[in-house]
Amino acid sequence: MSDTQRTIHIEIASERTILSLFGPNDTHRRLLERKLKVKLYARSKRLSIYGPQEQVDFAHRVVLSLLGMIEQGQPIFLHEIERVMGVFESEEAPDEALDSSIGDESDLSALSNIPRLITFDGKSIQPKTANQRRYLETIAHHDITFGVGPAGTGKTYLAMACAVHALKTHEVKRIILTRPAVEAGEKLGFLPGSLIEKVNPYLRPLYDAMFEMLGPEVATKAIEDQIVEVAPLAFMRGRTLNQAFVILDEAQNTTREQMKMFLTRIGYSSKAVITGDITQTDLGDRRQSGLAQALRLLSGLNGIAHMELTTADVVRHPLVRAIIKAYDADDERKEAERAARKALKEQEQTQAKQVQEQSLEQEAKQAEDEQS
Repeated sequence: MSDTQRTIHIEIASERTILSLFGPNDTHRRLLERKLKVKLYARSKRLSIYGPQEQVDFAHRVVLSLLGMIEQGQPIFLHEIERVMGVFESEEAPDEALDSSIGDESDLSALSNIPRLITFDGKSIQPKTANQRRYLETIAHHDITFGVGPAGTGKTYLAMACAVHALKTHEVKRIILTRPAVEAGEKLGFLPGSLIEKVNPYLRPLYDAMFEMLGPEVATKAIEDQIVEVAPLAFMRGRTLNQAFVILDEAQNTTREQMKMFLTRIGYSSKAVITGDITQTDLGDRRQSGLAQALRLLSGLNGIAHMELTTADVVRHPLVRAIIKAYDADDERKEAERAARKALKEQEQTQAKQVQEQSLEQEAKQAEDEQS
């Protein structure tokens, strides 16, 4: 590693941006300096990065990404800084794991072709990865969108943000949130209470996202006025969903029949987003998943799109990405072992067949010799 010292200067539009980057009492700056092994200085509207050349180049890319997020209205927290640094450290193509519309020094405030999504308390919701941005663009331009990927990639959260935006801008008249009522690997038995109370535990993640978008009071009133409906998938049978934004969550747990039933509910001026993770189906056999079959059968149809999110798009705790990768690696190892056992078995069967054929040929030859 080169010991050559270097300084890079970045001109910032506002001193407030630098304050957001450095954080309260410079907590963000100290974390960046410790992790990136550089020094950060700010004077007026100029930010300077000083240190060994290789570290400065790396820090420059990280800082530009963080500045881009700040300019787009995203709040910066310590865990977000660690996520961005982790992406640049671990991913071969960080632009795929971070929103590629940010990080350009010539235009830090560049926005992609997506609606501006705002929560009830005024917080701006922006995609944090390039794939998340494509996901939002796909939802905006298609009537039916399949969002598939591992936990923590924002599939349901971003779909909910799009639904709230569509409701506020009067593109739709109601939001319908649904998911199959399937236990996640354990039998809960009979639950007490009314029918709604029985299915509420399965729908809790949808309620959580909705409350964050609309706020508890507005969300509760919207449910009472039936502007927002949260219901198990079984309740969708026989209905036609017009002028609605419909989100089907945990779609990997649908059967073929359930998925067909849901997709044929979509009416005029409606939009549907189907989210799920094929690797986490609770049906016992992922090949039975209605989501997997729908992706295969409906690919290429006009008006229907499929967006694949990956571990690079995980925006939860940095350990979540590492955990998913560990499980994926274990699945790949097991699949390789199964393939090796299958190949060995086929080889043994082929050899046994060859030995049997040779034995039959020898017996036939002996019989011919005896007759002659």
